[in-house]
Amino acid sequence: MQKNTIDIITMGCSKNLVDSEKLMRQLELNGFKVTHDSEHPKGEIAVINTCGFIGDAKQESIDMILEFCQAKEEGRLKKLFVMGCLSERYLKELEEEIPQVDKYYGKFNWAELVTDLGKAIRTDKLLERDLTTPSHYAYLKISEGCDRHCSYCAIPIITGKHVSRPMEEILEETRMLVARGVKEFQVIAQELTYYGVDLYHRQMLPELVERMADIPGVEWIRLHYAYPANFPTDLLRVMRERDNVCKYMDIALQHISDNMLQRMRRHVTRQETYELIERFRKEVPGIHLRTTLMVGHPGETEQDFAELLDFVRDVKFERMGAFAYSEEEGTYSAGHYEDDIPEETKQKRLDKLMAVQQEVSAELASQKIGQTFKVIIDRCEGDFYVGRTQFDSPEVDPEVLIPKSEGELETGNFYEITITDADDFDLYGVKAV
Repeated sequence: MQKNTIDIITMGCSKNLVDSEKLMRQLELNGFKVTHDSEHPKGEIAVINTCGFIGDAKQESIDMILEFCQAKEEGRLKKLFVMGCLSERYLKELEEEIPQVDKYYGKFNWAELVTDLGKAIRTDKLLERDLTTPSHYAYLKISEGCDRHCSYCAIPIITGKHVSRPMEEILEETRMLVARGVKEFQVIAQELTYYGVDLYHRQMLPELVERMADIPGVEWIRLHYAYPANFPTDLLRVMRERDNVCKYMDIALQHISDNMLQRMRRHVTRQETYELIERFRKEVPGIHLRTTLMVGHPGETEQDFAELLDFVRDVKFERMGAFAYSEEEGTYSAGHYEDDIPEETKQKRLDKLMAVQQEVSAELASQKIGQTFKVIIDRCEGDFYVGRTQFDSPEVDPEVLIPKSEGELETGNFYEITITDADDFDLYGVKAV
């Protein structure tokens, strides 16, 4: 147990990670040594940044809290603090159920933690953060909250209404990160496409991305978590015209049958969804689409599910994740629908959907054999350098493996790589001649 050392443990999504990185910087500015490693905690103080999105994520966060409570009881830890989405949502319950935690904070008041430790927030350094990612890429959060009220989703309950960050502040942070060596930006929000509506009274994502793309040193911009209804289509022009805006769109579609889209309160139809996908591919040739789909939402019939399978076969998403519905208290679904689909049926549907996608992924990956791509190197692992194309986001997408026998490659640098082989998950390549 090292004195004056604080361990930050981040659960959940990249948006949480950005909050952790900002807290870490504030603690460092106040003289603390800070680590970000849940496997090997060393400090006398621990801060757990929790996730409260769905059942499994909530349970993981609770298990982590209990693990550190035990360390505290055994004298391996002096103080334990909890912040983030879980404690934002269940503050009173957590205080009653797990009183061993010294103090709980929500998602937005973590700055109080610094003052509770007897220090002061450095307001002149609020844009600074300690990157926990490799130094060549960073997540850039442009807003918080969501004004959509999808039936199943607890995010608006946790985060509140959509609040955009001022554009100039985001651009300043981008320039600061470039000065530190960041080349690749994963632009994130609960709902990207609504960016700017609250501040500027119109959708400003296309302009923001265009202005980011103008900053010297910004090599790649990748967009995460768009919404299909009222999509700002000028973004497609920006993506087509700017080489440093990745031809990649992460857009959660959830379902395709009109019955389910209506029950999920998605404000989009089957036809509109197909038309939007067609427009993406027509206006941005070569674009890779990542989506998330849901099975087992209340009222999903066998016919609805069959439509969803056909949709995945038809559209051939380059990237796809899926999950089974879990009822979240406080949501529209929990109040208005019965969770009427057995868990076993949900799991079978999920397995079947992912099996179809695996075939699609393998087919699309094999088409890349013989092509040459610009690849950024993330790390060295075993006998390979591991990198990504513009179509691959860190942590969630396929990687490109290049044998070390190809000669030395530097982490964070770009190389032209010719793809020689592919499996269901990754590509293999060599330096282009």
